[in-house]
Amino acid sequence: MIVVGDFDKDHRLDLAIANFGTNNIGILLGSENGSFTSQKTFSTGSSRPIWIHVTDLNNDTALDIVAADYGTHSISIFDGYGNGSFAKSGTYSTGYDSFPFSVVSGDFNNDQQLDLAFTSYGTNNIGILFGNSNGTFANLSTLLTGSDSHPYWTAVGHLNDDETLDIAVTNNGKNNVGVFLGHGNGTFGRQTTYSLDAVSPYSIGIGDFNKDNRMDLVVTNNGTDNIAVLLGYGNGTFVNPKMYSTGSSSSIYVAIGDFNRDDRLDIFVINNDTSTIDILLGYDEGFPVQTKYDTGYSPQWVSIGDFNNDTVLDIAVTNYQENTVNILLGYSDGSFANRTSYSTGSGPYSVVVGDFNNDTQLDMIVTNSRGYDVSVFLGYGNGSFTDQTTYSTGAYPYGLAVSDLNNDTQLDIVVTNYGDNTISVLMGYGNGSFENQVTYTAGVTPHDVAVDDFNKDTRSDIVVTNMDGNTVSILLGYGNGSFANRVEYSTGAYPDRVVVADFNNDTCLDIAVTNYFDNTISVLLGYGDGSFAMQKTYSTGNGPIGLAVSDFNNDTKLDIVVSNARNNTIGILVGYGNGSFASQKTYSAGTYPLSLAVNDFNNDTRPDIVVTNRNDHTVSVLLRYDRGVMKNEITFTLSAGAHLACVAVSDFNKDNLLDIAVANYGSSNLGIILGYGNGMFGNELILSTGLQSHPYSIIINDFNKDDQVDISVVNHGTKNLNTFLGRGNRMFESQANYSTSFNVAPLALGAGDFNSDERLEIVVAYEDIDNLDIFFMYDVGDFSHRTTYSTSLWPSYVAFGDFNNDTRLDFVVTTEYYNNVAVYLGYANGSFANPTTYLVGRSSSRVVVGDFNNDDRSDIVVLNFSDDTVSVLLGYGNGSFAIQKIFSAGYNPCHLAIGDFNQDSRLDIVVANYDYYSVTILLGYGNGSFASKINYSTGSRSFSVAVGDFNNDTRQDIVVANFNNNSISVLLGYGNGSFTREVKYSTGTAPVWVAVYDINNDSRLDIVVTNRDDNTVSILLGYGNGSFANQTTYSTGNLPLIVAVGDLNNDNRLDIVTNNYRDST
Repeated sequence: MIVVGDFDKDHRLDLAIANFGTNNIGILLGSENGSFTSQKTFSTGSSRPIWIHVTDLNNDTALDIVAADYGTHSISIFDGYGNGSFAKSGTYSTGYDSFPFSVVSGDFNNDQQLDLAFTSYGTNNIGILFGNSNGTFANLSTLLTGSDSHPYWTAVGHLNDDETLDIAVTNNGKNNVGVFLGHGNGTFGRQTTYSLDAVSPYSIGIGDFNKDNRMDLVVTNNGTDNIAVLLGYGNGTFVNPKMYSTGSSSSIYVAIGDFNRDDRLDIFVINNDTSTIDILLGYDEGFPVQTKYDTGYSPQWVSIGDFNNDTVLDIAVTNYQENTVNILLGYSDGSFANRTSYSTGSGPYSVVVGDFNNDTQLDMIVTNSRGYDVSVFLGYGNGSFTDQTTYSTGAYPYGLAVSDLNNDTQLDIVVTNYGDNTISVLMGYGNGSFENQVTYTAGVTPHDVAVDDFNKDTRSDIVVTNMDGNTVSILLGYGNGSFANRVEYSTGAYPDRVVVADFNNDTCLDIAVTNYFDNTISVLLGYGDGSFAMQKTYSTGNGPIGLAVSDFNNDTKLDIVVSNARNNTIGILVGYGNGSFASQKTYSAGTYPLSLAVNDFNNDTRPDIVVTNRNDHTVSVLLRYDRGVMKNEITFTLSAGAHLACVAVSDFNKDNLLDIAVANYGSSNLGIILGYGNGMFGNELILSTGLQSHPYSIIINDFNKDDQVDISVVNHGTKNLNTFLGRGNRMFESQANYSTSFNVAPLALGAGDFNSDERLEIVVAYEDIDNLDIFFMYDVGDFSHRTTYSTSLWPSYVAFGDFNNDTRLDFVVTTEYYNNVAVYLGYANGSFANPTTYLVGRSSSRVVVGDFNNDDRSDIVVLNFSDDTVSVLLGYGNGSFAIQKIFSAGYNPCHLAIGDFNQDSRLDIVVANYDYYSVTILLGYGNGSFASKINYSTGSRSFSVAVGDFNNDTRQDIVVANFNNNSISVLLGYGNGSFTREVKYSTGTAPVWVAVYDINNDSRLDIVVTNRDDNTVSILLGYGNGSFANQTTYSTGNLPLIVAVGDLNNDNRLDIVTNNYRDST
């Protein structure tokens, strides 16, 4: 077995090899050109090491090695010194005839020390060794896996969402998977097993395949042609396994990843008997099955509520021809009881739900279109209702909404009167009764209505669809139950239903409307002042009517569902979060579906849909399925007689899409399969390795430092080594064939910078002999004598802090290319240790340091430009950090700052969103986690953000540089985590960086801005009341980017420094 790690802390890959036959562990230190130092071996006695695991056991930032000693029934620990050498520090017995097979690590007792879990194939158990702070272990504990279970493979993760680690294991002998739930104190519950029938499980992986934030399991089955997926309930239990075919009876390894970039996990399987690899793509099932319930004749409208207080949602449906409203009480599994009917007026159309008499029980209101009135039904809280009480409206009342229109905390009613082009407002008394109507003029044939605050004045406003006018009317409220004259906006033909939501995440409410005759929906984005942009239309099915909003794909962006009456379908239009939507995906409904509503009927945290079907007199309930299913199994049968020996993944043509390379043993060539980024791949490109060469192992890296991916391969048949140098366009240069012939057949290949010369070396292992060969690459350049601190590619930003509480400054660097941060711990002499890296999001850029969980230890927050997220890494106070926690930001976040915006003594985060024209506020809970994001509009292309108290009210305010607007935005804080609307101030051209200081020593904060395109800095002096003077500009060098402020000449006056990109000054 071979594992990879950076054993000498030079940020280059090294190899560790478990030499089963020679009873030792080999270490080969590598360089980036593929050459290696001579192998160093560390004896394991007569142990027969079968498995090795690499981690930092003693918290010294140097990697250590754990070996499973199959021959001596023990676990061996080799402490790493951080320079590529190791010392055996201990051997721990696993028990007589235990035959340990695999070993993993995790903190099972929450003491912040790593423990070890290993499978004992011979004695049918899992052993736990608990770690001490010095890297030693004690107190062996065993978990029984069952008689003759012969456990193979373990995986560790949070299977029941309690923040303590659990263990999953494949029991090869009993054909099942075992789960042990951790108690967080080093003990575990009894094993729960899940049968795989007659199959023998081999490897196991953990991932969330159905996007319910609960961990699931995937298992490869040896001896049958399938893999098993077990979906988790989030409480540590799993559904019965679902099998997916692989076409191979020897699927020996599984990997998990998102191969087609659809934000869902896919599965990659290696089959060693059929010379194939399989990719099984995860997909969203959506709403595949509808269940119909009888409603009575001509159901029109549906509304949802818990009418009997059993915490399960129920349904109310109006029946136009029967003059009734029906109640269908819900069961917890998403099914519903038979209807109970209540008489209404003539032609009941809409129904809404609310508590109109303040008794905490849900009531109903129904519009009676032929009776020119509304019916009020007061609920008893047991699912039953009083008889109706009616109130007069205008002619043909159709649409209905309820809200507090006059700010008296009582619900009021708004009704559209189709027949006389008015809307009626009925003010509620709070006891279930209402005042007589007051009417307002609407457009032509008003049909549907919604109420919300469109101009952010805390007063309810009204939007109405005007069917024959092809418009919507906006009536802004005065807060006393009266409204301004309507303002109309164009829609498509015959607008029917309307919904209100924030579709572009700018904190301003938007409108969506179904257009029946156009077969479209219109989206009108709101400006937040009560006005709206011109409509954007999106195609639907035939005759769209019903409309609702929810997040159907769990991406935190609102989607739209529409009923297509003349197609007998519902359509889902997935939102992009910027106010635009994808093409609809349809699902079957009943005949002529009209009204629909969305909620979670079966308590699985997923939105379900109910829709009324007018012509077959039913409602359809469509439960949202996401069972982690896999489809479109993609099997790549390689060149004829290939006999696949090895597979590797990389981006060979620099299109940012993953490709596959395979060693075809039987056909003596390599195959390159280019990926399209959607889980599909092109035809195999063949690279010959020579007649009867039988390539056996491949390694991928950049061996000649030209920033192109190269391939090296060892050939078992011709006993030599080939290197194919990549051109980056899917092509490879003629192979470089090393003339050194091997006396025996090579089997394994590895690469890394083993001699710290920044060049990769290549290591080759052979069949039937106990030595390795190292191939060095020379003459690739030299360096002058200097001391450097290496980082990953594209280091972009640095921040300082004391990460290990030794009173010495340390620093952290973001590296965009590798999506990580590197932490450098400082020594007393001003030098720094080699970095320790931590994974963050894509295109990590800005980084700041603060204490986000109030434990007096420095933590790190990182901005991930391409992921639209921030990563928070909590510090342990010893220089190491926990795995990142990820929180959503806006689109293309560009800059961040920290402060306490709600005065709770907990650090919060503000993010400038470049493509979102906003800033995002993340309020901290003081435990390292943050509330959901709150967005505030800014100017165009928010590039930089800074924090200060601009009006001397002890509350923190925000300033943002707007790249495209040639302005800055100032948002004054209320001290509760919210902010005023922006106030803009002009700057120079293309402002990119903003800083806050008291430039003129008047105890008032001022603003400094770099203006990239006119080569100036702007100074805006503050008045101390939150406003600022007009800018004063000063010339800089060519293309100023970042600004820094400080007293450079010790005259107690602040000076300004800019870096000028174009003239290198």
